[in-house]
Amino acid sequence: YQENMMESAVSTSTQVPDEFDRNVPRICGVCGDKATGFHFNAMTCEGCKGFFRRSMKRKASFTCPFNGSCTITKDNRRHCQACRLKRCLDIGMMKEFILTDEEVQRKKELIQRRKDEEAQREVQKPQLSEEQRSIIDTLVDAHHKTYDDSYSDFSRFRPPVREGPVTRSASRAASLHSDASSDSFSHSPESGDRKMNLSNLLMMYQEQGLNSSPDSKEDEGTGLSMLPHLADLVSYSIQKVIGFAKSIPGFRELTAEDQIALLKSSAIEVIMLRSNQSFSLEDMSWSCGGPEFKYCVNDVTKAGHTLELLEPLVKFQVGLKKLNLHEEEHVLLMAICLLSPDRPGVQDHERVEALQDRLSEVLQAYIRAHHPGGCLLYAKMIQKLADLRSLNEEHSKQYRSLSFQPEHSMQLTPLVLEVFGGQVT
Repeated sequence: YQENMMESAVSTSTQVPDEFDRNVPRICGVCGDKATGFHFNAMTCEGCKGFFRRSMKRKASFTCPFNGSCTITKDNRRHCQACRLKRCLDIGMMKEFILTDEEVQRKKELIQRRKDEEAQREVQKPQLSEEQRSIIDTLVDAHHKTYDDSYSDFSRFRPPVREGPVTRSASRAASLHSDASSDSFSHSPESGDRKMNLSNLLMMYQEQGLNSSPDSKEDEGTGLSMLPHLADLVSYSIQKVIGFAKSIPGFRELTAEDQIALLKSSAIEVIMLRSNQSFSLEDMSWSCGGPEFKYCVNDVTKAGHTLELLEPLVKFQVGLKKLNLHEEEHVLLMAICLLSPDRPGVQDHERVEALQDRLSEVLQAYIRAHHPGGCLLYAKMIQKLADLRSLNEEHSKQYRSLSFQPEHSMQLTPLVLEVFGGQVT
């Protein structure tokens, strides 16, 4: 207690009085030189601070060679020690504030101990291994290559058409004032003269020419005016998810059958995760460039989806956005989602689970090292994966209902039909 009291009392710069104006230059009250702070209860320069300490410790007795009323300045302060010391006392400097040699030593030891403890904490701070750092760098790079945040390709999709009959879902959606995600629901058209399926894309992932998609007839009279555009958007996003998946360490080493099984069952979930990047909490919409490519829930009802999917989807997007994930955490979550061993059709469960476990360990290590206060973050992120399963199930149900109607399924692209199921009509 005494040590703490002494330390606070004798710190080089003591509490600045309320009336002290920080904008006014600080002047030594003894000699007028530039002051460095409050020392021994008065504003002084380093020179007068040292002079006062030495004089008090030596119990020095000075005599003025003149009349005892010298004016002390920066230039003459060495000429009369008696008047300099008197001036120190006059402005309030107190010998009680001076530490003994033992107290000075204790203070130095305390400062050193704190430095050592800080250095030790830095050493003990969780660190990512080189392999973990490499995995994260690979995934971030893959995401940058497969997610164009300028959304320049959207203009090559069949155009969004927002007119048309107002359905019950659309009118309810309007009251929600929410928006549907660019990546969340659609993808790009494929060229009709070149068969694009999962197998081909996996064998040779490359950017496809985004020509108009097959059967791109106007959707007249059905009320699903946004279906062609969002079908192209979803198809485009599936291609990007495939490109991202192929960069996940270990994914290419899986059998082609397991790669396809994982992609088919997780594609919509990864698309929903990706779309969070364009989701805005301000108006609950997905903004993908210009106003034409700003999607609200009402837009997605015009592609055949209902609020049974869209309400929980928006709730999911809000919750995910509020986690304020770092980009590294975002891409790891997408990879963990994709490499789920319990997906239908997966044969080598153990191998997929080992890949997913490795990514989970990297995510937990990253959170410990780089996300202060994130002790519950990992659990919250895993809960989001559970939410995605429910969204996936509802999406499949609504997609089946849509695809059974030839006038709607003909608006879809072959890749969408292959991934989500259904026959090209």
